[in-house]
Amino acid sequence: MSRRTIIPFGPQHPVLPEPIHLDLVMEDEKVVEAIPSIGFVHRGLEKLVEKKDFIEYIYVAERICGICSFMHGMGYSQAIEQIMNIEVPERAVFLRTIWAEFSRLHSHLLWLGLLADAFGFENLFMNCWRVREKILDIIEETTGGRVIFGSCKVGGVRKDIDPVTLKRIDKLLAELEKEIKDISNVFMNEYTVKRRLVGVGVLSKEDAHVLGAVGPMMRASGIAQDMRNLGYGAYSKLEFEPITRTNGDSYDRCAVRIDELFQSISLIRQAVDKIPEGPVDVKVTGNPDGEYFARLEQPRGEVVYYIKGNGTKFLDRVRVRTPTFANVPALLKLLQGCDFADVPILILTIDPCISCTER
Repeated sequence: MSRRTIIPFGPQHPVLPEPIHLDLVMEDEKVVEAIPSIGFVHRGLEKLVEKKDFIEYIYVAERICGICSFMHGMGYSQAIEQIMNIEVPERAVFLRTIWAEFSRLHSHLLWLGLLADAFGFENLFMNCWRVREKILDIIEETTGGRVIFGSCKVGGVRKDIDPVTLKRIDKLLAELEKEIKDISNVFMNEYTVKRRLVGVGVLSKEDAHVLGAVGPMMRASGIAQDMRNLGYGAYSKLEFEPITRTNGDSYDRCAVRIDELFQSISLIRQAVDKIPEGPVDVKVTGNPDGEYFARLEQPRGEVVYYIKGNGTKFLDRVRVRTPTFANVPALLKLLQGCDFADVPILILTIDPCISCTER
């Protein structure tokens, strides 16, 4: 007769990049149920709208999460710009898109390294992060920051990229593409990697829809939904299709993110080719009065920004719905019935960002 035990997993664990706590109800080596407990890094960032005016608050928005900081600033800026009817210069829109895709590149490479570390492939982990450092070098050269860029602002961007640097970025991406292909070959074809990922943590298309999964988590289950198709930024002028897989297991979630690396490289190249000349910002006058929902595709999935202004420089409300929060119900579904040894990998396949979730 099997007995049920409860094993606490996290918030401190060698595999976890961030502090998520789960109480795992176990029968022998099988997980029967997972009970989440979050709230270890709550910082009250949304409350700061009472102390920081709407121009200053973008610095707070960027610090909701380090890895997807640029897209937090971009989402916040787009919402304010819609409320205030600010027309952002075309060049700034393209620059935002270029930096957004660089952000996706460095986020996915970081995640691939953490996944490799989770199943004990240290050499693969270091190679993923070695390539990521080259992406961060480009970001640092063009924005001045490596993780938090600080280049987005209400009305445009703070910095421009000169034509010579844009051409050099195009050449650097060709070199990086070769290195990423070598890494992806290991993830997709190495026997030991496939043994840990194939068939592990299957999320059906129906469950992904009902549980509200977003991003690669959802697309790996066969749902072709990508917020970039809304046409924000310069995406309406670029050619791409949402990347999907159909098996919904850990292998397919990894495959979607790898394919998105090559997609991001393609989008940056297209943007570099099509970027127009002109200013990179406009003067902002007045205060936001109204409300707006902005939806963007972060590396982890759809993020929603709700902004409400009252005609003063201090906003009434900023509310952020992050992709990790949306993916937690799907994670709990995956953990039911899995082996205890697969728990760290399944947690990582949603690419958890707890600082995003709790703020």
